[in-house]
Amino acid sequence: MGIRLLGPVELTRGTGAPTAVGGAQRRAVLALLALELNRTVPVERLAGLLWDDEPPAHPKAALQGHVAALRKLLAGPGSPFELTTRSPGYRLTGDPAAVDALAAEALGARAAATDDDATAAALLERALRLWQGAALADLPATARAAALARRLDGARTELLSAWAQRQLHLGRGFAAVPALEQAVAADGLSEPVAALLVRCLHRSGRTAAALEAYHRSRARLAEELGVCPGRELQQALSDVLADEEPEEEPAVPPTPAPSAAPSAAPDQLPAPPRGFVGREAEDRWLDAQCGPDRTGDGLAVVVGPAGVGKTATVVRWAHRAAPGFPDGRLFADLRGFDPAGPADPAHALGRFLRALGVPEPAIPEDRPARAALFRERTRGRRLLVVLDNARSADDVADLLPAGPDGVAVVTSRNSLEELVVADGAALLQVDVLPDGDAHRLLQLRLTAERVAAEPDAARHLVELCDRLPLALRIAAARLAARPGWQLADLVAELADERTRLSTLATPDGTLGVHSALSLTYRHLPSHARYLLPLLTPHPGTEVDVHAAAALLAADTDATRLALGSLAAHHLLTETTPGRFARHDLVRLYGAGLFADLPAAGRQDAFRRLVDYELLATGTAIRRLNPYHEPFRPPGTGHLALPRLTDPQATLAWCHAEEPVLRALVTTAADRGEHDRAWRLARATATLYYGAGRVHDRLACLRVGLDAARASGDREGLAAMEAATACALGSTGRVAEALPLAGRAVERTTPEDGDLHIHALSVRASMTALTGDQAGADRLSDAALALVRRTGLREHAATVLSNAAALKVVLGAPAAALDLARETRDLLAAQPTANAYVWAMVNEAFALHALDDPHSAELTWREALHLCRSSGNVRLHALAHRHFGEFLDSLGRSAEAAEHRRTAGELYTAHGDVQLAAGLDRLLSRTPEAPQPLEAT
Repeated sequence: MGIRLLGPVELTRGTGAPTAVGGAQRRAVLALLALELNRTVPVERLAGLLWDDEPPAHPKAALQGHVAALRKLLAGPGSPFELTTRSPGYRLTGDPAAVDALAAEALGARAAATDDDATAAALLERALRLWQGAALADLPATARAAALARRLDGARTELLSAWAQRQLHLGRGFAAVPALEQAVAADGLSEPVAALLVRCLHRSGRTAAALEAYHRSRARLAEELGVCPGRELQQALSDVLADEEPEEEPAVPPTPAPSAAPSAAPDQLPAPPRGFVGREAEDRWLDAQCGPDRTGDGLAVVVGPAGVGKTATVVRWAHRAAPGFPDGRLFADLRGFDPAGPADPAHALGRFLRALGVPEPAIPEDRPARAALFRERTRGRRLLVVLDNARSADDVADLLPAGPDGVAVVTSRNSLEELVVADGAALLQVDVLPDGDAHRLLQLRLTAERVAAEPDAARHLVELCDRLPLALRIAAARLAARPGWQLADLVAELADERTRLSTLATPDGTLGVHSALSLTYRHLPSHARYLLPLLTPHPGTEVDVHAAAALLAADTDATRLALGSLAAHHLLTETTPGRFARHDLVRLYGAGLFADLPAAGRQDAFRRLVDYELLATGTAIRRLNPYHEPFRPPGTGHLALPRLTDPQATLAWCHAEEPVLRALVTTAADRGEHDRAWRLARATATLYYGAGRVHDRLACLRVGLDAARASGDREGLAAMEAATACALGSTGRVAEALPLAGRAVERTTPEDGDLHIHALSVRASMTALTGDQAGADRLSDAALALVRRTGLREHAATVLSNAAALKVVLGAPAAALDLARETRDLLAAQPTANAYVWAMVNEAFALHALDDPHSAELTWREALHLCRSSGNVRLHALAHRHFGEFLDSLGRSAEAAEHRRTAGELYTAHGDVQLAAGLDRLLSRTPEAPQPLEAT
């Protein structure tokens, strides 16, 4: 039995006849397992091969089905294969000679190991005859399947080049011409193959054909790549024009004689880092992926932000794992983010080849030839290759060892997803140190006694350094050089955000957090470079795509690309889909860039952010009150807004955005953007109400009230007076609330429409809380009459619901019931709106007063269900409290106690305990009737 991969994927029996494997996906599973014969293939890699990043609903079950079917095909007497489950995936074991691709690789290795050209040519010809067409010709059309096929195509090109070179040495270049012509026709961009064709044609006496072949390749390179021929192809032309025999040195040099081999295995690893702490989990991961007893494929990519300790982590592990790689340890710093430019991979290849014993004259000049020789030299060797500070996958592509015995670990500030996709690399994200390890690092550098003497300062120092190893080492070095300083002295210096980055640098400034971040920043794509400083006005620890789009003044697609680039370079972290966090040191670096922008640009960015938050908050309020008319700042019609599909999603968005909204209100007021400040405060207060955040609501509104006064806007001031009066009433400060509510009424007239209605409604609620129910009823009736006369609906539901509550208190439950049900009819399409739930609470009180406890209980339970659905913490707590009182009145004290406990838990979790107790006393004055409910 054998497995064919060099053409259509087939399973052959002893007679050589193919056996049907199944569909394209099953053939793909067999192909990857065969290519990784005797090694475990993780489930994730198999799934990526079948479906890329779009798996079906149940990928694991689908994959298990393919594996089960393959087990049956591979079973049977005399089969050289066994397919087993081996964590973290599956392993196919068997004889490599039974897999054509592996057999071809082994023949190539044998050919490379001999100096006898005839023997080598025969071996290479046997290898090439194993191809039956395009490799992996019938696999699914996925990116990873295409990458595997390209890998095998590249192997065939290497074998063909080596065979043609041997034919040249034997004086039989003419024999290679047909195969080379076919290869050039298929891929005219492979210069080494084109150069070999020119040489073979010339050696065959076909000079004109050789020149024609050269010019065809030159034209194709110019047309498709816009480049001129490289050194090797030009040299072949020079040989033809000089009518001389080409040099005997092959394009891919043969393996040097054994006498040239080094006497000891090369070891290029840098010295192990000193004062290293932590990273035990990373060590275990590297062991699993690349260690001597690995279960992974031997290619690992370790990524993370500048200064996080990627190189130190990998180098320390490499020293520990070195005994498992007796054939050598190679290291190259690729300087991917160096201001002087990256290292040339060709130079790294030269260093590697010299370390592996290749004499200097035998090392080719050009990169492709060096890469080919490196693959030959590493095949079959147990080598560890560490490629540090890579910028792109292309930097490392030619530096990876060939064959299953060698391993490579790559570090980068970039995500290098191309290596993961095309080469099956495993990816590890290295983050800042945990608190415990960060403290251990300080102790190692400063002594445990010095750190223990100032525990609070040590904790604060770790926080100011963002737990970033580079920052911690610099901070410790500053303290070690100043034995008279206390930790608190450096903490005080770092607390100044204006100088923190300059403080976290060596005296000459060559090594520090700022310089490390600058190296990353200058290599960002232009859209990401533009966005990073523009995030500065955003005061939150996280920013979402929509807010970032407003700052960037771009659409969400372009913004996602920019955010993705920042995340790929580890300047941001995507905490949840669409939300990105940044460390303080990155924020301060961005702030420095922002300060260099023109003042007008900084002001415009801030205004765009506030206007977006105004619009987004208005959209959220509309989810809670369908008749709310949000303020739409001029020029914001193009802004994309978050999708808030239900009340829970709305309140979740509000919870996430609350720190941002509150900070923007204060910042806008401080910047003199008074109109934006009061409008945003008013909108934010409505959202605070649903979350039960009464104290935060009041604090935000006070800032907005001052801004409204400063703006001189009559309507704005009236709106803020009414809203602030509401919040004061919610905290039991009725004496302070009533004058504000009165001024809001006096400042408006019926011609002000909804604004006057709102002011009347708030004053009615505050008047009721003083005990003047009759006066409150008159104000409520005036608001209600204005609603009915004008047809305005923004505050209609609140006015109706509060009027219902007042009627119950005044002993008119039938009128209360009518008003409550009118409220519910008005909001029938949105039963989780705040006013709808209030109406249900008032309806339940009215039904109880009308001696219909059965209907009242049903209404109470429906109200509780809606409270849970809406996520309104305040209403939920109050409903449980009053339902408990209702149950108590029916003699069901045990049930009542349970609801009171739930109310207490909600108050404690989301509000102030003292406030909760005061509200309970206030709302329990008349056990069978509610107090009027405040306007929202």
